[in-house]
Amino acid sequence: MIQAQTVCAVPTRREPVTVIGAGPAGLACAIVLARAGQRVIVHERRRRVGARFHGDFQGLESWSDDIDVLDELASAGIRPSFEHHAISHVTAFDGRDARHEIRAEKPLYYLVRRGSGTDTLDQALLEQAQASGVEVRLSSPLKSAPGLAVVATGPVLANIMAVGYLFETAMPDGQWACFSDRLAPDGYAYLLVQGGRGTVATCLFREFTRNDEFLARTIAFFTEHAGLDMRTARPFGGVGNYGPPCRGEHVGRLLVGEHAGFQDALAGFGMRYALRSGILAARSLLEGSDYDSLWRHSLLPAIRQSIGNRLLYAKAGDRGRRAMFRRMAVGDARPMLARLYSPSLLGRILYPFARRHGRIPQHDPDCCDDACTCVRCLCQRHVTSGVVEPQLKTRPPTS
Repeated sequence: MIQAQTVCAVPTRREPVTVIGAGPAGLACAIVLARAGQRVIVHERRRRVGARFHGDFQGLESWSDDIDVLDELASAGIRPSFEHHAISHVTAFDGRDARHEIRAEKPLYYLVRRGSGTDTLDQALLEQAQASGVEVRLSSPLKSAPGLAVVATGPVLANIMAVGYLFETAMPDGQWACFSDRLAPDGYAYLLVQGGRGTVATCLFREFTRNDEFLARTIAFFTEHAGLDMRTARPFGGVGNYGPPCRGEHVGRLLVGEHAGFQDALAGFGMRYALRSGILAARSLLEGSDYDSLWRHSLLPAIRQSIGNRLLYAKAGDRGRRAMFRRMAVGDARPMLARLYSPSLLGRILYPFARRHGRIPQHDPDCCDDACTCVRCLCQRHVTSGVVEPQLKTRPPTS
């Protein structure tokens, strides 16, 4: 089907652009617009920016593109004023508990913290936005807005779930991950330690109702294999969605970040896609260019490839994953990871099967378009396949 282009109107300096949601995508968009002289008003329904998160460590990936992610942000005028640590060594365990040392010459990702605290990614973006003249209104839920609007309200469905603990520790800095269905069905468990603070979690792609059981197994695993030492542990949890995005514009609004389905389906590394989509939305508004063309060129190929990768990961089993990590542990792992996200003939062949295997798209109760095929499933033809909003049941571990 040939899709009609939607060319955005260029806003006037007096006409404010409304951004709904103060996550990384929304704030990145606001920063680029404001630094170009555009008036911007950001509405955030929560009382604090970053309130979805609790200071947990996350990875801002830098392997899927030739350009370093911090250089990409800098080219858009966004400074890395948040706490960040370049990670080029990860200890990975496969489903048979074999250990693999994954190394790269350049950063695989940057360890950042999310939340409302000092030096978090969210707080740094807020401060840059305000310094650029953006008006940020907290506790301001907004469902409709006159004029130009960008929607950055986060995931609309839940088919990824992460639960874990934040803690203090005497452990040395390190990054550990385990790719075993015993700990994280179709996902992975991880332990991230930096400067006496740590995050340990299981990232699930199915069996959400058993999250407490998988988290207990994760704690036991890393205690045995990485010397996990948790002090003053605090539980946290969150959900996300992945799937094939269909469009970035709807009834005059530009959709960015996870709200539009811009997410890595293989591992859930979506921050880079969120930030990039916010920057692209700002460009389309400032230049009067077609936003859908921009994100389809810059984001869609890698997202579709990641959906195919998810099918391969699920079907590979312990033996296939072990072989993959053995290969990755020889030499520089970054080029191999980059190839995983580069569009390929195999990826195009796998894509339709991967969509069916992953039960995506899924029905969205806000359906309003009979022809949509995106992650939001804006169409009543599709039926939810047992994917429900999970209940987070984590509790502080007993000592």
